[in-house]
Amino acid sequence: MAFDYDLFVIGGGSGGVRAARIAAGEHGARVALAEEDRMGGTCVIRGCVPKKLMVFASSFRDGIAEARAYGWEVTAGGFDWPAFRARLDAELDRLEAAYRGGLERAGVTVFDTRATLADAHSVRLASGRTVSAKHVLIATGGRPFVPATAAAAGVLTSNDIFRLDALPASVLIVGGGFIACEFACILNGMGVKVTQVYRGEQILRGFDREARDHVAEHMRAAGIDLRTGCDVARIEPVPGGSRVVATDGGEAVFGKVVYATGRQPNTEGLGLEAAGVKLGKRGEVMVDEWSQTAVPSVYAVGDVTDRINLTPVAIREGHAFADTVFGGTPARADHGLVPSAVFTRPEFGTVGLTEEAARAAGPIEVYSTAFRPMRSAFAGRPDRALMKLVVAADTRRVLGCHIVAPEAGEMIQLAAVAIRMGATKEDFDRTVAVHPVMAEELVTLRKPVRTA
Repeated sequence: MAFDYDLFVIGGGSGGVRAARIAAGEHGARVALAEEDRMGGTCVIRGCVPKKLMVFASSFRDGIAEARAYGWEVTAGGFDWPAFRARLDAELDRLEAAYRGGLERAGVTVFDTRATLADAHSVRLASGRTVSAKHVLIATGGRPFVPATAAAAGVLTSNDIFRLDALPASVLIVGGGFIACEFACILNGMGVKVTQVYRGEQILRGFDREARDHVAEHMRAAGIDLRTGCDVARIEPVPGGSRVVATDGGEAVFGKVVYATGRQPNTEGLGLEAAGVKLGKRGEVMVDEWSQTAVPSVYAVGDVTDRINLTPVAIREGHAFADTVFGGTPARADHGLVPSAVFTRPEFGTVGLTEEAARAAGPIEVYSTAFRPMRSAFAGRPDRALMKLVVAADTRRVLGCHIVAPEAGEMIQLAAVAIRMGATKEDFDRTVAVHPVMAEELVTLRKPVRTA
């Protein structure tokens, strides 16, 4: 059977774009891609990139205060959100154009429309046209989840924050994951009065407990009203915002309410199950280690599979798929020892096992220290950094590294290389420290603070 394309990609996010570019540009496949929204997906348009630029913007308030402590005569006015947003929008336009240009240079045909799966080898475009493909890749990502009652009350999600015409005077953020915590810190840094409620007993569930406690302590010290073991009981619109009644009895009016209560795969209405693709309980596309679904011609990568929902992972999955199917080089994305960073203030970088997970797996030693970095101490700020290594007692391999400090994301990337290579605690000990920097603490931790 002759197909219109060798590959049709549904979704123009990081994973889909990488797969399309590699399949077409490096392996000579005839590739088409359909995207119903903006090219670049969540990371470029509604996630990592605009969020990180907001992190930078929010950090200058503290930076100005530090500058005064270091002898600079500086005066800060208020934060100009419209001016920042205009530059942010321009940068996102530039990045979207770069993504689109990369596809065009690779020879990928782009359809700016919604596409659904008609059968194992057919894709139906919103125009009604149907095209055939030998292989189909589902890369539609995910979207914020909002409970029905909250959605009916008109709450915002992380997607909406980037499109605000003006910053509110106050905001309630509901949730305790990394998105909720990051935006709590961002908006607080921009001068918004922030309250955050989370029904769990501590934020950042799934991360190392000592690091979670450290982040929460600093968020409260920065002025965020962080309330754990608390949820929203009722929301009602009132002039100027929303009145919220919490499960702990608290009641207040907020200019905006933002729900960051998780994300869910974008699989609704794609025709997947009718074509034989199996979905999981959360709507995620079920795939094997090669990213192949129950339908041999259909694959899926990225957040739509709900494996590890991180942009670099989606890119690895998309690249591996293209090399396997079109490059004659079987490749599987490795989901082990994936480093990540939470862009709170201070940042939280992590790779490997938490202390809790490592303890459950066998005897361990924990090396940890919390200290005031030189820059903060000189400026009279109370900020403390946390450096932590989790070590297997028998093999001496470093099983996990957790850093809470300014630029922790930069540090954890290099620590991940060493841990990926199987570095032992003694390898860290033999490494000469760079002085004076925060990261030198990672190679000067001599005695365990506890064993288990």
